[in-house]
Amino acid sequence: MAKTRKPARAAGATAITRQRAGRLYRLLGLLGEKPQTRAVLTRRLSQNLRGFYRDLEVLRKFGIEVQLVEGRYALTGKAADAQGRLPFPDPGLSLGEALQLAKGRTVTHRNLKEQIAEITG
Repeated sequence: MAKTRKPARAAGATAITRQRAGRLYRLLGLLGEKPQTRAVLTRRLSQNLRGFYRDLEVLRKFGIEVQLVEGRYALTGKAADAQGRLPFPDPGLSLGEALQLAKGRTVTHRNLKEQIAEITG
């Protein structure tokens, strides 16, 4: 009988670059300060309009709410909470390094162990 596989987590489905992860982190920091216009955000992040809207879509995909109120983008909730939901770019670990990090009893350790088990069978 074949093993039943868990569906892939939504967070794992979107791989992001280190540059994008840093930009998303900075975007949430700016939005956490106060509501800001699109022009200010794109200028401070050195980003074009298309990239700005793509980044907003990534934030929404991970359950981070950003609302447009009177021409200004505002973060719903605290920036620190939202930053904790951001996807993390692939750290490029070896299997041995991942096994070392998987030692522990927290939910995060168990998640990493499950990912290793999927790879190693």
